[in-house]
Amino acid sequence: MIDNPSYVIDTFFAIFAMTLIIFMVPGFAMLEAGLVRTKNATSVLTVNVMIYAVASLAFLLIGYEYAFGSWDHQDSLSKYAFFLFQMAFVGKVVNIMSGGVSERSRIIPLAIFTVIVGAFIYPTIVNLTWGANFLEGTILDISGLSDLAGSTVIHSTGGWALLAAILIMGPRHGRYTKEGYAKVIPASNIPLVTLGALLLWIGWFGFNGGSVGAISSKENADAVALTIMNTNTAGLSGAVAGWILTYFRYKKFDITMILNGALGGLVSVTAGPQLYDIHIPLLIGFIGGALVAWFVPFFDKLKMDDPVGALSVHLVNGIWGTLAVGIFVSDVSFLTQLKGVVVVGAIVFPISWIVIYLINKFFILRAEDDEQLEGIDYAECGIEAYPEFKRSI
Repeated sequence: MIDNPSYVIDTFFAIFAMTLIIFMVPGFAMLEAGLVRTKNATSVLTVNVMIYAVASLAFLLIGYEYAFGSWDHQDSLSKYAFFLFQMAFVGKVVNIMSGGVSERSRIIPLAIFTVIVGAFIYPTIVNLTWGANFLEGTILDISGLSDLAGSTVIHSTGGWALLAAILIMGPRHGRYTKEGYAKVIPASNIPLVTLGALLLWIGWFGFNGGSVGAISSKENADAVALTIMNTNTAGLSGAVAGWILTYFRYKKFDITMILNGALGGLVSVTAGPQLYDIHIPLLIGFIGGALVAWFVPFFDKLKMDDPVGALSVHLVNGIWGTLAVGIFVSDVSFLTQLKGVVVVGAIVFPISWIVIYLINKFFILRAEDDEQLEGIDYAECGIEAYPEFKRSI
């Protein structure tokens, strides 16, 4: 007979959910490598592997105890399984930022920023929301924020960091004409983009479902199933929104916008999928996909160069998803949700801007124009993903 079966089952559940989330590592890697030009694919893959390794180690050595106060703060499942589940999240914050500065960022300064995110910036937000909460009882206390799996804690945090990076680094060389028009830089590998987005979608089931925290009782099992169902529904609805709105606007089916619409729907439902009935995620996800379709060209008009649409998917929909809980769930305060969004932005954006600014002063985050023309693969990695292809400018 198993001693303490709920402990064993919930530990296994956390490890299984963590494994699903780690599938998002190749998901981000494939999505970003497919969206950039072939001359930059290896550098994108290198950065994604680096982020997983470096951010996870920084969280293990420093960030985890800072976020939660100790390793022994809960006893319903193995503390090692709980750590692994939380560790799986941390790299996603930097993935959001790194994708948005693809094709113009050097690897070493990005690795330094990754250490700071894993050890300090992300754990600070976790501390205030899911963890020890060193601001408890102060005007900045946001412990009442309802954010199951991180529409704000993870996605907006990564989005605010990306916004700071884009403002400091500027656009890719040649992205905008002297007259201010955006030059279209098509994705290099649509099959990789599709594979990456679908891997992210699958990983989201562990991301949101695992955040319920337990599955060993009937009540918890139902909550996990509802959470995963609503997560999937929002992704479906976001994909449909991206499909309809891009066709209505351009009379073309843009698979990259359909997939980003799905990701927007997934981000927007992440704050409260366990709280909704089976119909509300249809609306939340559709609005999420619509926001992506609207904000991608909007940011382009502002000359905020984001090769993968991460600002629209993660920052905009992280905010929308967090506020949506306050709109659609009667016992959740909209003002509390809004306060959470504002406080996180007020902490993450200025800290990220200062850190990136200082890193850029010493290590120069942005690659030179001639390096961008040659390709970051050649300049930084010495290995090209497609050496038999002629490099494009």
